[in-house]
Amino acid sequence: MTAATTEPAPLQPVASRPAAGFWASYGQAWVRTPGSALYLLAVFVLAMVSVGLLASLFWTGVGLLILVVGLPLIVLTLLIARGFGVADRFLLLLTGQPEIAEPEWNRDTPDATGFWVTLTRPIRGAHYWLYLVHGMIVNPIISTISFTLTVVWLSVGLGGLTYWFWGLFLPRSWNTEGSGGEWGHYVADFVPWLFGGWSSWAVEVALYLVAGILFTITMPWVLGGLARGHHAVAKGMLGRWDSDELAAEVRAEAAARGAAVHAEGVALRRLERDIHDGPQQRLVRLQMDLAALERRAESGDTDAAADLAREARGHAKAALDELRALSSGVAPPLLQDRGLAAALDAVATASPLWVQVDVDPAIDRAVSQEVARTIYFVVAELITNAVKHSGATGVTLRASLRRNAAGAPTHLDVWVVDNGRGGAVFTSGHGLEGLRERVAGLRGVLVVTSPVGGPTSAGAHIPLTVLP
Repeated sequence: MTAATTEPAPLQPVASRPAAGFWASYGQAWVRTPGSALYLLAVFVLAMVSVGLLASLFWTGVGLLILVVGLPLIVLTLLIARGFGVADRFLLLLTGQPEIAEPEWNRDTPDATGFWVTLTRPIRGAHYWLYLVHGMIVNPIISTISFTLTVVWLSVGLGGLTYWFWGLFLPRSWNTEGSGGEWGHYVADFVPWLFGGWSSWAVEVALYLVAGILFTITMPWVLGGLARGHHAVAKGMLGRWDSDELAAEVRAEAAARGAAVHAEGVALRRLERDIHDGPQQRLVRLQMDLAALERRAESGDTDAAADLAREARGHAKAALDELRALSSGVAPPLLQDRGLAAALDAVATASPLWVQVDVDPAIDRAVSQEVARTIYFVVAELITNAVKHSGATGVTLRASLRRNAAGAPTHLDVWVVDNGRGGAVFTSGHGLEGLRERVAGLRGVLVVTSPVGGPTSAGAHIPLTVLP
């Protein structure tokens, strides 16, 4: 069996490209124009619906704050405002502008739970209030302006180019000479040097055509500019802040700490239970055998004393073997002295299964002691599970570093793949769940793919802090 870790390809230097010419840039603007027009028309409808709904709910909630129902109504308004903001960000994708990142909605620590904490979270979240202001005030104003300009440019541009056709069907007042409408006649009279001898109908068609050409030529720039304006406002009010990254980092650290504490607690309870059920019982029996041996020796029964001595020696050896087995779940001296690569190789060598090992020796410098201990324990447990439960005949162990474009290690990827019967699942309180919590304590993830019939593939992926 083999396992592969997907690694991002290193960034290649990009050759400088010549700046796009005017016509290429203009063509790209035209490609985005239909999406921009559709967005500018659709967002106006969205803004009118949002201002009507949000204003009604919000001010009703403010008026009812003296009653219990006012607070939940304001919370509902903020949640609906979030929905309108998300819809606006989704519609902005039509314009070809970059996607706006999702804000960090929940800044509470993972242990902050309860009804009132959950209920008041939108009220305590600045993003919710910005979404409310955007949906109730800002977006309706800018959408009205952009909608008006969009309709003007679309109607004059497209209508002017086709006026020669649809203008024939409009009711008009004809002059005594039957030469067309009044305003075309007035224009011809006002600039006779330009339209001298033209009929008023021909003047109207010419003027509409010129206006249509001008508005159509400028349409990509105008509609694109309006779309970029909406995108800039949405990015500032609906997008992710720099402080959101810090909040997400704090929550991830808190969650990792909680997972690590829970995993260590489970591991200690399991170790305590294993010691109680194994070596402790052996030592109690050894104590009883030694007491009986003492009595036989005092009575002069040497044969019985020799039998008891042999039994005591067997119990002592069994207790020692069990203690050694239990200590494999703790950091062994080999890990401290020679590093993670040597320790993983020792785990593979001690396994009764055939283990193919592919370990990057650079991991010893890249990983911290905490990461090394966790990975050692996880690999030892996974190989033990393969021996006990999978019916496998072989295991592949691979440990490699994932690097960024500068060559610095960013993640440690460890795969254990066996050719057993499969069917391994995460179960609360059992081995795989405990391993997942251990890895989560380092802000990593443990993924297990184990279809019935095999093979079972378990991968631990842990972010690294580059060591000096």
